[in-house]
Amino acid sequence: MPEIASRHHVEQITKVIEQALSEAEVSLDEIDAIAVTEGPGLVGALLIGVSAAKTLAFANHKPLIPVHHIAGHIYANRFETEFQFPLLALVVSGGHTELVYMKEHNSFEIIGETRDDAAGEAYDKVARTLGLPYPGGVQIDKLAYEGEDTFHFPRAMMEDNSYDFSFSGLKSAFINQLHNMRQKNLEPSPKDMAASFQASVVDVLTTKTIRAAKEYGVKQLLLAGGVAANRGLRERLIEEAALELPGVELIIPPLSLCGDNAAMIAAAGAVAFEQKHFGNLSLNAEPSLEFDEV
Repeated sequence: MPEIASRHHVEQITKVIEQALSEAEVSLDEIDAIAVTEGPGLVGALLIGVSAAKTLAFANHKPLIPVHHIAGHIYANRFETEFQFPLLALVVSGGHTELVYMKEHNSFEIIGETRDDAAGEAYDKVARTLGLPYPGGVQIDKLAYEGEDTFHFPRAMMEDNSYDFSFSGLKSAFINQLHNMRQKNLEPSPKDMAASFQASVVDVLTTKTIRAAKEYGVKQLLLAGGVAANRGLRERLIEEAALELPGVELIIPPLSLCGDNAAMIAAAGAVAFEQKHFGNLSLNAEPSLEFDEV
């Protein structure tokens, strides 16, 4: 609920900043700049962060650095190793499924994206139909390891030449299968349903990503976003990259850097700081910020 989320941000943001400084054992005087998520996201929550960042920057005479949320997810991988260009990032989260080509720092070319539901959104929706708690992706991933792909759900857009994705058909096929069986007084195995759904998602994501990495001749392949924590996706990418992409370094962030976090915004902000890409006090939250506006 966006309104409740925004109010909670107001209540907690000062405490979070103070705690972060305390745990890092640094003062604001020792910080070079203030980086903040400009967008995309929930406008109320973004506004709280932007307002706090502008206040800190102004009061402490620090540069202000706006960061794109997805750029942050990509740059979380820089905590693991230095980037080598060109590279390809598969960004998979609740709101985004994108293949992003980078020929240099802060150069983002989206070569593939979802045409409807993002993968993470589809995970949450099918989990809800099974009565699983939020976040659904974690629950589906756990169940999938105990089941088998017995339903063979469709692999949308697998054979076309584009790098775009579509998961709404898969979501509908899953829900229809569940409803049809329940109408016949049959209760399908949640483990097999989860395994079948995950097999479809992972097949499509991995196949298109590997093909794009080959075509673009990248040196590194990055996984990013909340769904990067998915065990099935991580294992399949590791397996396929070893077979299909010799000489290409696969980088997968630790679980602590997969979900939304401040460290990833700092990582992207550090690059922008080096390039002197600063904002000013007219900075505003942009809930629908596109990559080409970075």
